[in-house]
This record gives sequence, structure tokens and C-alpha cells, in this order.
Amino acid sequence: MSVANSYAFKPAFAGYAERTRSSFGRQGAMALIGAHIVDVRPGYCAIAIAPRPEIAQQHGYVHAGIVGTIVDSAGGYAGYTLFPEDSSVLTVEFKLNLLAPAAGDRLVAEGQVVKAGRTLAITRGEVFAEADGKRTLVALMQQTLMVMHGKSDS
Repeated sequence: MSVANSYAFKPAFAGYAERTRSSFGRQGAMALIGAHIVDVRPGYCAIAIAPRPEIAQQHGYVHAGIVGTIVDSAGGYAGYTLFPEDSSVLTVEFKLNLLAPAAGDRLVAEGQVVKAGRTLAITRGEVFAEADGKRTLVALMQQTLMVMHGKSDS
């Protein structure tokens, strides 16, 4: 079961989706690797990239650092969808388990909030490699986020 269907949350800010997409658009790192948001809902965010040689390791698979980058952002933005209007997000820590080579036509990182607190939020993430109509789970993440109250993201 995908993390996308696990929990239901209510955003603290009605403009969460536009704010999330705007923040994502200001991330040079996401532009550099060719990542884009494919879905954003309260407590959920999915980010995708197309594998290419510039983000591969020596065997041709998407580099683990890139896998970690997209799932960190997916989890961070999943949490951010629930944060108050006058706040920002910062990752405190995350743990990544790599399960299979990140190879396919597209990688999709899905982040989902597990617990949304006033100061900290806990998320989990899954990264899938898609090829020939099939999805293979390639990585799992658990993450802690800090709600940065009074600090606008823009």
C-alpha cells in the first residue's frame, strides 16, 4: 500500500498547494536535477524525475544522493502542506533505506505525514522506479521536520 492512502489531514492554511509549489519552484537543486511535483494534497507530496546520465552513478542507476534528495523534499513538502501560513519547513533528520537499484523510465518519491505536531512533524517516504507499466519500491525514508514558526518561506 502506498503512503498516499494511509492518512487524512486538514491543512492549517487554505493556500497550502500554491505555497508548496511556489516554494518548490525556488529550489535550485530541484531544477538542477530535473525534478517536478506531480501531486500535492494535505499531508502528501509526490516528486518525480526522469533518470539521465547526469544524475547517475557509475553503474547507470540514479545516484543514491539524488534518491535521497527527492524523497527528502517530498517528505518536507508533505509536512509543509499542514504548517501554518507564517511558517517554513526544515528537515531535522532522515533515514534512508535503499532497497533496489534506482533504474527505470521515471522515479517517483512520495512523502506522507505520519504525525503533525506544533513543533515537529514526522513523515515517511517511498521512492518507486517506474518502467514498462510496473512500479518497483527502491527506497524507504523516515524523517523529522521542524516547523519554523514566524519564518516565511518566501
